[in-house]
Amino acid sequence: MKNYETIEHPFEPIFDENSKILILGSMPSEQSRKANIYYGNPKNLFWKILSIILNVPFPKTNQDKISLIKEHNIALWDVLKSCDIRGASDSSIKFPVVNDFSIITNKAKIQAIFTLGKTATNLYKKHTGQNSIYLPSTSPANCAISESLLIKEFSQILNYIN
Repeated sequence: MKNYETIEHPFEPIFDENSKILILGSMPSEQSRKANIYYGNPKNLFWKILSIILNVPFPKTNQDKISLIKEHNIALWDVLKSCDIRGASDSSIKFPVVNDFSIITNKAKIQAIFTLGKTATNLYKKHTGQNSIYLPSTSPANCAISESLLIKEFSQILNYIN
């Protein structure tokens, strides 16, 4: 089993002043860090589900993904600024340091905050004292949920961005 590694969040948040919702994961995986984009593991369903519910072509490049987020008034970031983690296992997170969300909320008119997966949801609530709207994880490790259920759950965001 891998040892713990201290990870500093490598990406800036993706947002602009028109962002209406904020989607927060926990921390980018090693594959995402190598791909230099949120949800960069090719087996992660995030970009596929988002393109389906938004009825747009699947974004192929990192720039396409950033454009998709901004064009649909979505902000994307993670709950954690840093943590100790073993591999990509959210359940192994220790010593979490939370991001300063005012970087986004002071510039954009965020109407809803969504957290992706149980770990992000629990960390957000524990460290901010606020609730978020839960979305199931799109990680390949979450094989218990079907693509059709992910589509149904993610469709909630349309209520805030349309």
